[in-house]
Amino acid sequence: MVSFGAQVDFAVPHIKIKNLNKHYDVQGTPVHALKNINLEIPEGKIFGIIGKSGAGKSSLIRTLNGLESISGGSIHIHQQDLSRLNHAELIQLRQRMGMIFQHFNLMSAKTVRENVALPLKVAGCSAAEIAPRVNEALQLVGLTEKADHYPSQLSGGQKQRVGIARALVHHPEILLCDEATSALDPESTAAVLSLLKEINRKLGITIVLITHEMQVIREICDQVVVIERGEIIEAGQVWSVFSAPQQPLTQELLKLEQLDLPFALHALPDAHSTQLILKLRYAAPASQSPDLKAMLNQLDGPVQLYQSHVDTIQQHLVGALIVAVPAAQLDISALQQKLKQHIAQIEVLGYARPAH
Repeated sequence: MVSFGAQVDFAVPHIKIKNLNKHYDVQGTPVHALKNINLEIPEGKIFGIIGKSGAGKSSLIRTLNGLESISGGSIHIHQQDLSRLNHAELIQLRQRMGMIFQHFNLMSAKTVRENVALPLKVAGCSAAEIAPRVNEALQLVGLTEKADHYPSQLSGGQKQRVGIARALVHHPEILLCDEATSALDPESTAAVLSLLKEINRKLGITIVLITHEMQVIREICDQVVVIERGEIIEAGQVWSVFSAPQQPLTQELLKLEQLDLPFALHALPDAHSTQLILKLRYAAPASQSPDLKAMLNQLDGPVQLYQSHVDTIQQHLVGALIVAVPAAQLDISALQQKLKQHIAQIEVLGYARPAH
């Protein structure tokens, strides 16, 4: 059990997944849902898993709590191998995990208090044990005054807070969040993410969060993996992935800047192209603001700035510049090497003939 104010060793992998595979048979058609997944999720951190619909995210989270059997590989939680657990041991393991769902999964005929108490009743706890646990969980999520309300009397954000209280009522070590904010409006999403961050800080609970929204990852996660067609295609610290996304899917999911240039872009140069348009991504500790003049001076020649974006993620400044340089022959690899002290990534957006 993890009690309030518990101290954890952040260096210890809480969950270790090795060569995990999952196969389904869908109406006679074999589906390879998870392909050689390897992950180490640190204890006490917020770990994000992102991908599009059908990428394998939900299959992965369901294998973590034993709702889905695995076809190959292993999952260890504090060095306990899930595949070797009998039914009783698996039930005990699930009691060490909380689960938050996209659509809340509340019982409409029961009050908030009764919904939160359900996991403890199923576990056979006495009424004397249940009451203080429920009160504690409701206080943590800020819903003490709604204890005797029914779900129909609550907003979407409040319903999800009930779901979080229910997930926390048995003091889990791990909290699994399956698209926990995708059914909420922006204001409720921000409130729920803030609550999850506070829970992680106060209780030291390891949180594994599945989403298709990079903004959710940006707001609260320490590390992120990007999954596509059952495979991990990119992984790292959130600030690092945001500053230099390697895969097209990651770049698509990020969409940090909306390209709004006052001229047309062409993939290949033509006789009229006078400028090469580049996107320069950079990252630096927040305490060390980058020297943009020194950065741009390395481009040798006139530089025009058309767009700029900067954000603060995990105590790092993560930004991007859209610039135009003369459309002469340019060795991007050599330029990347030259700028490696300043730039995380250089991307050629295209060629243009800007109007003057």
